[in-house]
Amino acid sequence: MGDKHISSQFDNELNTISAKVMEMGGLVESQLRNAFYAFFEFSTEAADQVIEREAAINVLEVEIDHDISSTIGRRQPTARDLRLLLAMAKITANLERAGDEVARIARMVKLIIDSGSARSLPSSELRVASDLASHLLRRSLDAFARLDTDTALAIIKADDQIDHEYDGFLRKLITYMMEDPRTISPSLNLLFLAKAIERVGDHAKNIAECTIYVAKGEDIRHLPSADRESVVR
Repeated sequence: MGDKHISSQFDNELNTISAKVMEMGGLVESQLRNAFYAFFEFSTEAADQVIEREAAINVLEVEIDHDISSTIGRRQPTARDLRLLLAMAKITANLERAGDEVARIARMVKLIIDSGSARSLPSSELRVASDLASHLLRRSLDAFARLDTDTALAIIKADDQIDHEYDGFLRKLITYMMEDPRTISPSLNLLFLAKAIERVGDHAKNIAECTIYVAKGEDIRHLPSADRESVVR
């Protein structure tokens, strides 16, 4: 993920941190798939497993943060190396928060199942959004591993699709609750679940922005769309 350094040990440290970030990303991806399985199959067991494994994500976050701080302190990296380390710190934070959202999905699944209304709720309406979130998270990690700015830019644009799906689902769910007030409580749990899916998409977008920051040296987080395009191109 970059040029070789005079110090092979420095290269090893950077590669080790990068590998841990990708390991953490793979774990969050796996957790997300399991959470969606729990949701669409109404599996309390699968939801419990997601919740139990959340701690492993937190452990990796602490390890990566320690490694990054230690490397910066000892190596005093400059320019691109510093950008890479800072970006990996941001990506780690976003993965941890995505992991929190995944655990929230699992907890909402359990509440929905416990309500006894699981199969009467419009849960299938969220399949498109869940597929998009999984796809964007996977692509964002792949783009970072390859410093693929074109893919990163496409991910940032695609995040709008999840926002659109969430807005549409919100309108449908409000109508659903108005038609049958008895479903308000489980429907609110479903709404929180939908918001968690939308937030996973946001974190994938943030990871994509970090990729562009490393590759181009530009922070594009608050730039208009046209300016983001010019940075990448």
